[in-house]
Amino acid sequence: MPSQTIQWFPGHMAKTRRLISESLSLVDIVFELLDARIPKSSKNPEIDRLTAGKPKLILLTKSSMADPNVTEQWVEKLRSEGQYAIATDTVTGEGIKSIVPCVRKILKEKIEKNESRGMVGKQIRVMILGIPNVGKSSLVNRLGGGKKAKVENRPGVTVNRQWVTTSLGLELLDMPGVLWPKFDDRITGENLAFTGAIKDAVLDTTELAALLCERLCTTAKTQFCERYKIDESIAGNIDRYKLLEAVAEGRKFIVSGGEYDYDRTAGTLLTEFRDGKIGRISLERP
Repeated sequence: MPSQTIQWFPGHMAKTRRLISESLSLVDIVFELLDARIPKSSKNPEIDRLTAGKPKLILLTKSSMADPNVTEQWVEKLRSEGQYAIATDTVTGEGIKSIVPCVRKILKEKIEKNESRGMVGKQIRVMILGIPNVGKSSLVNRLGGGKKAKVENRPGVTVNRQWVTTSLGLELLDMPGVLWPKFDDRITGENLAFTGAIKDAVLDTTELAALLCERLCTTAKTQFCERYKIDESIAGNIDRYKLLEAVAEGRKFIVSGGEYDYDRTAGTLLTEFRDGKIGRISLERP
């Protein structure tokens, strides 16, 4: 995608912005979910504006796929800015037990006020916000103690708001994922595409996979080369298309005539990165 900046703003994204504004008065606190691998790129700049004045807890999701040291740095940075932040993972359970105590800390005054009025144990209503495919429905299901919200590893699955009651004293409002009309820079669009926040159907996946090869070669060269049997000593000296071909060579993705199967190679690389199979990789550092 060197010739164009990735953009993605379908109609239902505008509908989601309206839903957020209309529903904000119904909740006590907002959970803003950021992908731990790309906390900067996965932060929708419109959410701060849309939820201004409402208490907020930031959850860095999919932390088991990110470099733990880098994630810790992000959490420390957010907390140093006066924000509440927890690294979480719905698969491993990391950080999940810390969520309710943190919510009760943030809403301490409101909870005490409710209790003074005799409303002991009143459910705390939470709005779950974030970009597509950041793990909102997985978090709802984990906190809800079972499969409550539809979960698929592709963006745009949740299209309407859903209320889910939990046994933790939280009532969750799962909102559709929302991107913003224009990305600030090319890297942001690429990062969102790498992690699956943008539908592959609107992208050139071979070009995207080549870009990912280039990025992995600078951020996680050893893990990348070990996964795909690439000579690390030459990986930094060839262009992204040659890197993609090296991935195809390592996996023996070769069709008749000795040509590389670019589609299969691209699909495999993107899927394995999104599933964390290449390693715990953070594409952004604070």
